[in-house]
Amino acid sequence: MPKLPILSSKELIKVLKKIGFGEAPRRGKGSHHAFVKKTSEQTYLVIIPIKKEIPRGTLLSIIEQAGLSKDEFIKLL
Repeated sequence: MPKLPILSSKELIKVLKKIGFGEAPRRGKGSHHAFVKKTSEQTYLVIIPIKKEIPRGTLLSIIEQAGLSKDEFIKLL
């Protein structure tokens, strides 16, 4: 299994937008941004810290919140 890369928040946001996430209304003030994706089964809400480098543990948590597996996320990169 490949290792998760170190990404910036901008790179992570690009990936999330590619799979249908949009900015959450009235959220994401300060040092974090919120993104939401609604499906027929579930609504996914992901909070992303605005940083140059997102730690791998935080990135893994964000991937899980987005309803993706680690391998699915790496393929999207």
